[in-house]
Amino acid sequence: MSSKSKPLFSSSIGKKLIMSLTGLFLCTFLVIHLIGNLQLFKNDEGYAFNNYAHFMSQFAPIKVVSYLLYASIVIHAVYSLVLTIKNKAARPVGYNQKAGNENSKWNSRNMGILGTIILVFLATHMQHFWFQYKFGTTPYIEYNTEIVTGNRQTISSDVLPSNYDGYKIFVNDGVETIQTKDLYKQVAYTFQNPLIVLLYLVAMAALAFHLIHGFQSAFQTIGFNHKRYIGFIRSVGIWVFGVIIPIAFAAMPLYFFFKG
Repeated sequence: MSSKSKPLFSSSIGKKLIMSLTGLFLCTFLVIHLIGNLQLFKNDEGYAFNNYAHFMSQFAPIKVVSYLLYASIVIHAVYSLVLTIKNKAARPVGYNQKAGNENSKWNSRNMGILGTIILVFLATHMQHFWFQYKFGTTPYIEYNTEIVTGNRQTISSDVLPSNYDGYKIFVNDGVETIQTKDLYKQVAYTFQNPLIVLLYLVAMAALAFHLIHGFQSAFQTIGFNHKRYIGFIRSVGIWVFGVIIPIAFAAMPLYFFFKG
């Protein structure tokens, strides 16, 4: 069995196949992540987004998918690095460089650079939000909503109360109370830093170029490149993953930066 499976992981075709599958999985996650993060634009003092953040961190199937996500990022990055090193080693320096530039697009020749920018962004993103939410000093908020009228009052703090022992939701005298970490405020604070905002904008530009090439390339690698469908796949790669998704993500730091 091991001798049969070895070529899949050791050959260039096998590595490209694994990169394609992990890349498509990451594209699927991007869509889901964007839908959840659009809650940031609601004018509800973070009510929808904070409840979404708690759901994503506690719902068991989502946690399993999160581990798969982390593994996919690592595998995708490692295999990309291995293939890049292998390709450079196999190609003499300066060999047919002019022809290569003429016959391939800029983003297809610089997927490694684009991927590196995205990795730096991911590390920064995880440190500011995931790590702070799990282990750091995320602010606190309490939502008190009158069930009959829907009127809502909030109590917020820049630090968690000493008696805070996790997300709670309960009803008392017709008032629904939710006590939770205020990741929404953490996002708002973080995006007041112009350098962080700039990093996000550069990273989203890199993501756009990376996905415009990578999305279509992934389908070609797995053999799904029939002329009947390739035009649709190319359009989805350009307009959905190369334009709409990066612009939507880039709009979030800009929204909070200019909102102040």
